Amino acid sequence: MSVAEPRRIVLFRHAKADWPQVSDHDRPLAERGRMDAAVAGRRLADTGITFDLALCSTAVRTRETWKLAVHELAHRPKTTYEERVYEASPGELIAVLNEIPDDVQNVILIGHNPGVHGLADILAGDSEGDARERMNRRGFPAACFAVLSYDGAWKSLEPAAATLTDYWAPSE
Repeated sequence: MSVAEPRRIVLFRHAKADWPQVSDHDRPLAERGRMDAAVAGRRLADTGITFDLALCSTAVRTRETWKLAVHELAHRPKTTYEERVYEASPGELIAVLNEIPDDVQNVILIGHNPGVHGLADILAGDSEGDARERMNRRGFPAACFAVLSYDGAWKSLEPAAATLTDYWAPSE
């Protein structure tokens, strides 16, 4: 990894889920969620970030979101379905990110609220432009994502160590 090139962390909340009579873990995407996931994938492609690794919750709605979004990317990263991302707190998500091998430059984590929103807020010691203002105003709705820049080893990632560089939600 070049010191001049920071790592990128994208925190991506699953798209709108349906509410059928199944366990929370097994809830699928709603029709709107399927459309928003593809739109989010196109917007992720527009960032120009090439992901080396995707860490995705094992929940059905996150897996479906990622499957629809990744088809919009020019490069399909290695995807790991990680049980610990489901219902994880920001601290638990940091622990998962701390285990990423150092040869991974850019990662996308597909997860759930309130964990991903809390993690974006906790990691962002600084922000560029109006990204934090927009995130604070909008919250972290379904199918939105935050892009953070980080200089350092994954095992050293901690609160306030990153910069929030971009934020996008489907209604923007």
